[in-house]
Order: sequence, then structure tokens, then C-alpha cells
Amino acid sequence: MPAYHSAFNELTDLRSVGSMALLPIKTRVRGPAPIADPNAEDIIDEALNLFRANVLFRNFEIKGDADRVLIYLILFITECLGKLARNPSLREAEKILGTLALGNFAIPGDATFPLNALYTAPANKMDADLLRQYVSQLRQEMAVRLPNRIYENDKPGKWWMCFQKRKFMNKTLQTVGAGAGAGGARSRSEEKMEKS
Repeated sequence: MPAYHSAFNELTDLRSVGSMALLPIKTRVRGPAPIADPNAEDIIDEALNLFRANVLFRNFEIKGDADRVLIYLILFITECLGKLARNPSLREAEKILGTLALGNFAIPGDATFPLNALYTAPANKMDADLLRQYVSQLRQEMAVRLPNRIYENDKPGKWWMCFQKRKFMNKTLQTVGAGAGAGGARSRSEEKMEKS
């Protein structure tokens, strides 16, 4: 069974930056993404719908720039599920994911971006700023929609949480500065330095 691809690959009149299509989004979050039809599925809905099927694949043939947006969102969902591993309440989850979405992150072209082999770097600083705003808008909207999709009775659903350690394409997004100050785990070397 092949992995599912984005239906938005068929749209031809979209601008791409850093090999990511600037797709319309249903959102109140300010950013460069065009506003999507509120009754139609957008890339956030598509990523949520395809996550559990696609996260199982180690290989994924990219058929367009919309697939690269889908890849990023699937990896971000996995990162979000990892942050919810301690089963926080819905309200706590919204805060945790909101903080994660607004935190520092790498974009294609950054040295710390784990998928630079699949993406091209933005052509100039203006494109890099546009891409950073777009990715931030995607992350914030996903952080708003994900808890409402996965929570049942104020706990994350087990049929979502069972995928928290899966690595789509054998990759993970590493949030820049995910040390103790940003809510991430500290390394042993950081703990040793703190003790001395």
C-alpha cells in the first residue's frame, strides 16, 4: 500500500518558497497564507486526516511542493504528540502546544533543519522571512486544531497517542533551543555542567 499524497499537488497557480507551497489555510492566525474556503478541506485538515496512515511509512515519494508541506505537518504532529505523553488535560494541552508552536524552529536552508536534502533553501532573506512566517502560521493553526481532534473525555485518545514515537520517513523535527528552558529534556552533559 503506497503512502497518501496531498490533493493540493494538483493546484498549479500557487507560489512556492523553499520547496513548500504557500497553500490556503482556514485560520485566524495572521500570516502570509491565503485564506481558504471555510467549508473546504485545507492542508491542516488533510495532514490530520492522513497522519495515522502516512506516519507508518519510512519512504515517501514527493510528487509536489504540497507534499513537502504535508511532510512538515506530519512531523510536527508527531512532535506535538510527544509533548502530550504525560496525558495533560485539554486546557493544559492547548497551552503546551501553543508554546511549542511559537517556539524557535528551523526552516529549509537553516543548518539545523533535518530535511534539507528534500527542500531547497529560500532564494533570499525576504523569501526566508516569508517562509518562516508561513511555517509559524501552519504550526500555530495545527496547535489549535490538534487537541480538539485527539482529545476524548479530557484525555488524549489512545488511537492517536500510540503514534507518538513513530518516525515518518525515519525523521523528526528538532525544535531549536529545546533545552530545559524551552520545556525539552536536558542532556547528561548539561546536567553534569550544572552540578559542577
